[in-house]
Amino acid sequence: MNNFSNLAKMIDHTILKANATESDIEKLCQEAKQYEFASVCVNPYWVSFASNLLKDTNVKVCTVIGFPLGATSSESKAYETEIAILQGADEVDMVINVGAMKNNKTDIVENDILSVVNSARKTGKTQNKNIIVKVILETCYLTKDEIKNACICAKNAGADFVKTSTGFGTGGTTTEDVALMKQTVGETMQVKASGGIRDYETAIKMIEAGASRIGTSSGITICTK
Repeated sequence: MNNFSNLAKMIDHTILKANATESDIEKLCQEAKQYEFASVCVNPYWVSFASNLLKDTNVKVCTVIGFPLGATSSESKAYETEIAILQGADEVDMVINVGAMKNNKTDIVENDILSVVNSARKTGKTQNKNIIVKVILETCYLTKDEIKNACICAKNAGADFVKTSTGFGTGGTTTEDVALMKQTVGETMQVKASGGIRDYETAIKMIEAGASRIGTSSGITICTK
């Protein structure tokens, strides 16, 4: 894939660091507009600010839910989702309950995801938006079987994407995990690869493995190879 414009449209241009400032978010949004990235991905505090900067553009505002550990209650995740959408979010990337997944409590994991999906669908309807829900598995903590089971939970709950990583765990994405996730969800869902993708070659490998969205803070580097 040598068409950088098409590649840019697959990138969620990301700043999720705790010390991001207003000027950082302004720069992120300006770059997203310039390169026509799919979205900017920011922490919930910045959703309203980013949404205002990106109004009248095709760049979406993505935010994170239950981030980065996933160990908050389903009720808080659902409420966080509602507020984010009301403040302008178009996409939400939620972290699963990793501990419950490790204990093979798939009913808890699925219902946790469902709480966010339902909140996104309900609140999105009030804003005349079709909200995209991505489910972060944090694959570095999961076995291959747990990755597959988490994908099935996300699929059953009606999410749109499964996503590899937060970027804050002990490891990032791998092509093997992306391929496994795509194989598991098939054509009914999409896969977002994130965590440690810093160059063009790595991004292309992830896409070839089955990813249709890339989460990275290195989008400009990737698209100006």
